[in-house]
Amino acid sequence: CRKVVKQKVSKKAEGKVRITPRNLQKYLGVKRFRFGRKEEEDRIGQVTGLAWTEVGGDLLTIEAAVMPGKGKPSYTGQLGDVMQESIQAAMTVVRSRVDALGIDAKFYQKTDVHIHVPEGATPKDGPSAGVGMCTALVSALTRIPVRSNVAMTGEITLRGEVLPIGGLKEKLLAALRGGIETVLIPDENRRELTEIPANILQHLDVKPVKWIDEVFEVALQHMPKVTPDREEPPEVAEGEASAGDEEGQKPLRTH
Repeated sequence: CRKVVKQKVSKKAEGKVRITPRNLQKYLGVKRFRFGRKEEEDRIGQVTGLAWTEVGGDLLTIEAAVMPGKGKPSYTGQLGDVMQESIQAAMTVVRSRVDALGIDAKFYQKTDVHIHVPEGATPKDGPSAGVGMCTALVSALTRIPVRSNVAMTGEITLRGEVLPIGGLKEKLLAALRGGIETVLIPDENRRELTEIPANILQHLDVKPVKWIDEVFEVALQHMPKVTPDREEPPEVAEGEASAGDEEGQKPLRTH
């Protein structure tokens, strides 16, 4: 330590100098960097994601807020193009599941949605926050809090499939350091768990997931209570079929 050497040279310190946790700040100065910690309580519209950086992994807070409006979306927090596209994909996933989630089917027309990722001075990008964006949005729309001890990472498709990500080891280390108990990862990253040290895995409940619906079941305090309010469509008589049924094609599967 430079300060210890200076004291020795100036003869202000004699004998051995012992550095302990109590006097560490005296020699190293004020702590300049802080790592993400999990939230103290479950909150509506707030999800803990996992990010990879050049110096390792870190926790990534994702916030969603909804308010009456005309369906105007807002994205803040210096989000890159890929991350903004992840939000658009998350919006489509939610719209395709409104019945199962008990959400107003026309929410996108009369509700303004704001997605924010704090620490706005830091640019952020990448697809792995897709599941976090989607979960935060569902939480805000259903008013169901997200469990604060759960963190997640994964890219999302329009069908709600969770795709693999990179930097798994660094992200799990960040989760452990931040006090997270349960981590949701893409199912395709399952094989990489064999490369993670046992002393990390024994303190984390790592759950591989393939679909966003599995994420909701773990991350939300409870699943939305759905009350059917639509009439069932009339059954088509045997032998009858619409022209659309005869000519329709199955959607292409891109993954």
